[in-house]
Amino acid sequence: MKIGIIGLPNVGKSTLFNALVGGGAEAANYPFCTIEPNVGVVPVPDARLDKLTEMYSPVKTTPATVEFVDIAGIVKGASAGEGLGNKFLSHIREVDALVHTVRCFEDENITHVSASVDPVADSETINIELILADLEVLERRIDKTAKALKGGDKKFEKEYELLKRLEKHLSDGLPARSFECDPDERAVIETVSLLSLKPVIYAANMSEADFSGGIENNAGYRALRETAEREHAGIIPVCAKLEQDLNAFDDPEERQMFLEEIGLEESGLNRLIRECYALLGYISYFTAGQPEVRAWTITKGTKAPDAAGKIHTDFKRGFIRAEIVSYEDLIACGSIAAAREKGLYRSEGKDYVVRDGDVILFRFNV
Repeated sequence: MKIGIIGLPNVGKSTLFNALVGGGAEAANYPFCTIEPNVGVVPVPDARLDKLTEMYSPVKTTPATVEFVDIAGIVKGASAGEGLGNKFLSHIREVDALVHTVRCFEDENITHVSASVDPVADSETINIELILADLEVLERRIDKTAKALKGGDKKFEKEYELLKRLEKHLSDGLPARSFECDPDERAVIETVSLLSLKPVIYAANMSEADFSGGIENNAGYRALRETAEREHAGIIPVCAKLEQDLNAFDDPEERQMFLEEIGLEESGLNRLIRECYALLGYISYFTAGQPEVRAWTITKGTKAPDAAGKIHTDFKRGFIRAEIVSYEDLIACGSIAAAREKGLYRSEGKDYVVRDGDVILFRFNV
């Protein structure tokens, strides 16, 4: 799973990336200090994994992970090649979802490419460039479909009508992800490779004063939240500088004390990572014992044999059954043996749809 961090130059993208991965991406007060994307892999925070580790005391604990890509700032005209736009847009094509970083704070010491801070206008600048790039791609697909239709292939009639509706939607300045359609139509649209179809979470980058004074007092954040709702996008308030400062605390207790002092229960980054994970419809199941406790990433709706295949193809090929207990039941009972005694440890077959938090032992024979 790859998540691209995008936004205008100087909005805090690289600072946010560094806070996420503890990395050394350059964060400077000028546009395009990032050219080639920085990449970092981040564990998905999951308290359930910590509890299972306490229970089993394994040699190794392996969390689910998210790969973040710090993509250079996009400027107006990027779809036509401005500011190395074509190169940066190609980087966006390679990710599964986007964290759109938007500046929601004033600071005269940090340059803004438009000379003034307007979160909604800034988000629209990026969205328009993605939409313009999408219109070029869509136009080529429409031409191809129209030729097939003229050749007498009637099966392309519905597709042509759908694509023309989508073209009108994009031409109105609306992203593809907000286009209303049924599941079958969505499947067709997903074959077009549109940038504005990718799931988005807005990271509203705010000041430390905003967090201590109450984020709802920030008018820019409130306006951006309304934009996110219209676009079917998520939004999370963060303070990239504050999150980076948190990395200075090696002791988890000191980190927690620092968060509590500013009125937060957990870091914004933990929430952001989990939201990204959920944004793509992912869930975790666990394998637990010696020598490893591990979280495995699957898509909602995955059946047991396919979930087993995440561990090894042989597990799927020779699947016999899955022995399962829910995380909640296992913790409540205290052990697999106790869960079995209470009838909470069960055997499931090939048609079982794995649920988030299932603790599973796969039986297979190859």
